[in-house]
Amino acid sequence: MIIIAGPCVIENEEILEEIAESLKPLHLNPNIDFYFKASFDKANRTSLESYRGPGLEKGLEALQNIKKKFGYKLLTDIHETYQAKPAAEVVDVLQIPAFLCRQTDLIVEAAKTKATINIKKGQFMSPNDMRYSVLKALKTRNPQIQESHYQTSKEQKVYLTERGNSFGYGNLVVDMRSLAIMRAFAPVIFDATHAVQMPGGLNGKSGGDSAFAPLLARAAAAVGIDGLFAEVHTNPKQALSDGPNMLTPEIILRLCATILEIDTIIYKEESCKSLKEI
Repeated sequence: MIIIAGPCVIENEEILEEIAESLKPLHLNPNIDFYFKASFDKANRTSLESYRGPGLEKGLEALQNIKKKFGYKLLTDIHETYQAKPAAEVVDVLQIPAFLCRQTDLIVEAAKTKATINIKKGQFMSPNDMRYSVLKALKTRNPQIQESHYQTSKEQKVYLTERGNSFGYGNLVVDMRSLAIMRAFAPVIFDATHAVQMPGGLNGKSGGDSAFAPLLARAAAAVGIDGLFAEVHTNPKQALSDGPNMLTPEIILRLCATILEIDTIIYKEESCKSLKEI
C-alpha cells in the first residue's frame, strides 16, 4: 500500500522535521511504500494574502534535508513547467495539482524527468477522461505507446489521485465508482483529506471537516485502492494551509493500520475471483 503523508505546505524547517519524525512508523512498516509530502509553493490559494510557502529553492533545500535525515522518499507539487526538472532532482514523485490536471505542458515537462508522476483528478473532471492525462505522460516517455497498452502496475510510474468532485458551491463529494474506473488505466491513490475540503468556505480560505476523512478512507479501501494520501500536521489548528481538513499523526497511524487490514481482505477477495475466472 502506498501511503503519502505530510503537511500541506512547508511552514518552517522545525515544524517540517517535527511532522516527519512523527511519521516514522509508516516508513518503517514493511507493508507500506511511504512518501513524505510537502509543498514548496501553494500557487492556488484562495486569497492573495494566504501563505504560499518558502519557494522553489528554499523549499527543495528543506525537503533534501528531510531525505538526508530520515531516508524518506518525497513528493511535492509543481505548478510551473520550469519547476519540474529541479524538483525531480530532489523528490521521487512530482504531483500535478487537481486544477492543472489537463495542463499539457506541465504534464509533459514532468514526464521528461525520471520521477514518478501523481496526477490529481480535477474537481471538474470525469474519471474516464483522466485516461488522457495519463496518456500525455506515457506518450512523452514512449511516443509509440497506444491507449490499449496501459499498465496498472507501479512500474508505469504515473498515478492518479481521487479527491472528489465539486458539488454545488463550496463542497465536494466522492463518487467511489471513480476509483474502479480510473484503476483500469493507472494505479489509484485516494486523497482522504482534500476529499473533505470545503473550497472557499471560510471567507477567503478553504474550510473542511477532517472528522469525515477516516470514514471516506475506509470506504475507498473497501472499494480497492493502491494508495492513500493524507495531509498531516502535529497541530492542524495552527497550520498555515488546509488546517480544517488535516489529520494529526496519531489519527493517520491508526487509520493506516485499518486501511492495511481492509486491503488484505479485498486482496483475498480479488484473488479468489481471479481463480474462479481461470
